[in-house]
Amino acid sequence: MKAEEGIAVCYRRVVVDTNVLLSAALAPYGVPAVLVDRLLRDGRLVFSMPTFAELESRIWKPKFDRYLSIERRQALLREFSASAAWVKVPPAIATRRFSRDPNDDVFIHTALAAEVNRLISGDDDLLTLHPLADLHIVAPRNALDEIVQGSRSPR
Repeated sequence: MKAEEGIAVCYRRVVVDTNVLLSAALAPYGVPAVLVDRLLRDGRLVFSMPTFAELESRIWKPKFDRYLSIERRQALLREFSASAAWVKVPPAIATRRFSRDPNDDVFIHTALAAEVNRLISGDDDLLTLHPLADLHIVAPRNALDEIVQGSRSPR
């Protein structure tokens, strides 16, 4: 299925916070997993080096050892990296502050650099910023609802 036919324009390229990607990996039938599967099938996840580095650092935490095998973690990182749209964040964007938690700013920086208008996160520090100019910061359930509604509406 072509991206143009399967997913709304605003979700063809999207930044997804690490917490959503890890939730998807940990609960394969939950909302984050359904959402990420749909985004991987019909759109593209956008990463920058800092957002991917955060995913890499978090996925290897020992607390996930009992839920995700080493092979599964490696496969997830390979799949996300290979299918991603990569963006370099210019210094003029990378130095801007938005969130109460400065670690969350890398996701906003990536979204701004990629000129996407959707950032999906379960983090309240990011969700409280919605909307941020043309960037809509949405929870996984809201994003999935928006995608499903968009796929049902006539084009």
